Amino acid sequence: MASLKELCGGLPLSPLPANRGRDPSVPHAPVRTPNLTPEEKRLALQNALRYFPPALHGTLAPEFAQELREYGHIYMYRFCPTLRMRAYPINQYPCETRHAAAIMHMIMNNLDPDVAQIRTETTMLLFHNVCVCVQFWLVFHYLSTMSEEQTLVMYSGHPLGLFPSLPSSPRCVITNGMVIPNYSSRENYERMFALGITMYGQMTAGSYCYIGPQGIVHGTMVDEVPLQKRYEQGWLMEVTKDLDNCIQRIREARRAKMALSLGYHGNVVDLWERLWQEYERTGELLVDLGSDQTSLHNPFSGGYYPVQLNVSQANQLMHTDPLRFRTIVHESLRRQVAAINKLSEEGMFFWDYGNAFLLEAKRAGAEVEKSGGGATEFKYPSYVQHIMGDIFSLGFGPFRWVCTSGNPADLVQTDDIATAVLEEISATVNERVRQQYSDNIHWIREAAKHNMVVGSQARILYSDQRGRVSIALAINKAVADGRVTSPVVISRDHHDVSGTDSPFRETSNIYDGSAFCADMAVQNIIGDAFRGATWVALHNGGGVGWGEVMNGGFGLVLDGSEEAGKRARMMLNWDVSNGVARRCWSGNANAYETIQLTMQNQRELRVTMPYRIQDNHVVDQALRKYN
Repeated sequence: MASLKELCGGLPLSPLPANRGRDPSVPHAPVRTPNLTPEEKRLALQNALRYFPPALHGTLAPEFAQELREYGHIYMYRFCPTLRMRAYPINQYPCETRHAAAIMHMIMNNLDPDVAQIRTETTMLLFHNVCVCVQFWLVFHYLSTMSEEQTLVMYSGHPLGLFPSLPSSPRCVITNGMVIPNYSSRENYERMFALGITMYGQMTAGSYCYIGPQGIVHGTMVDEVPLQKRYEQGWLMEVTKDLDNCIQRIREARRAKMALSLGYHGNVVDLWERLWQEYERTGELLVDLGSDQTSLHNPFSGGYYPVQLNVSQANQLMHTDPLRFRTIVHESLRRQVAAINKLSEEGMFFWDYGNAFLLEAKRAGAEVEKSGGGATEFKYPSYVQHIMGDIFSLGFGPFRWVCTSGNPADLVQTDDIATAVLEEISATVNERVRQQYSDNIHWIREAAKHNMVVGSQARILYSDQRGRVSIALAINKAVADGRVTSPVVISRDHHDVSGTDSPFRETSNIYDGSAFCADMAVQNIIGDAFRGATWVALHNGGGVGWGEVMNGGFGLVLDGSEEAGKRARMMLNWDVSNGVARRCWSGNANAYETIQLTMQNQRELRVTMPYRIQDNHVVDQALRKYN
């Protein structure tokens, strides 16, 4: 396949593309072990073949069965597109509507090797159930032919089809991993994924809005390929495989008071234990602040590599003896926590990034429980509990935009627009909010100097409701008058004020008992959809794991039209106020103050405000009387 036009032409069935199999030259996710029964294997194969006319079943069935046996999933590598995956300029997509072209631009950006950690398996984050590559072809065909009165419906990676809708409706609605709650377990996930009937929700990748390391620099891994990639992209200043050299460089940087981003290619448990050994030997605490970003929402299928095994041994054991692998992972977690606990006792401040490290460590039997703590509390805080929760309650969160022209000059223009907007607002807010603006003005001024963009021309910053709306309207005006040459997609991380209900991360500082409720995230996507989003997505899984979180996101195309400005104003105000109002109702003082100010500025907004308990003795006396 040589062009986007061919990619949009539908499934290549006559003739069939050559079966090149799995490309051994690129990284792949570990082999899965779904433990299907014979009847379930038959069902998985039938589910795959229903994408094709019966005349092709005799050719395709044997290779699909082989993929299922070898990899635990049917990927359909025969149909993997050969076109270079990158975000092509929006005007190159053969579409009937620019909104559809913008969605295609964002999907291709997600799959760019410079953006994705594992390109082939990142495709699974977008089209994750059976026939990953086939779904890709179908989605692009639908997007290329759709009108402004159709909506593409995506069921966990499966394109259900184009359905009639209003011009004001979303052009695409995505749901990922929507499983009846009692069946949303890890074991059921592996089975349903192998059957091709659901997918892991993920976060921004699953809503086509991942922008690479600006959104998140994945900091804990064992694979040298992504480590080297981030070094070449400038996110790491040095890389070392030698633990002695790693410790030496830490010492040298500390003594020289020199900023150094150092990547260690090895197992993080070895590093934690060595840091403790160095303290025992010298009395020098080499780390003041510590955290962990390991993908422990997926601990037994490649998210965590135990220190007792090398990578190849771990990949083999998780497939051949998953129960033994689970035991070894738990042993490794207990060792890791033991070292962290010792360093913390000597003065290191440790927190959980939020990828379920403390949750899985607790399940492994490690000493992380907090005496007298609540259901979402551990010995160490999550960074949401310690830092981000109060920032979310002010309405600040990760707002982003993508220049669909692919032109760096457009990104420069939007950077300048955002800086001017934030500077103007900063002069009118209180000191607490002004500090947030100041940090982000500094960030956006410095970002362009450090070549932080990978893939499409994208930027991310933290902004509150007023800032997001003002930036979006200013960018839309710039598109209208030609200062920005093509439409701009605005979005946000799901890790945001309103986008995610996750009791061990985004909502871990909700203490009224509702941290395990998911009304906020579900309401947020419904509200975004009818307030003007170009596309919306709602996911089970992502960040802390399948069955542990509900999250969602959106994309909104700023095409310079008056209608786009109305949509941005209406949708972005809701997208932030929803979460601030919920956090206010839970008792957060920052959110209480923020939503009051917002109501003063928006006459149509009316939020139910909580009365505070002024005398807890009243509660205590009532309970004593009737207990």
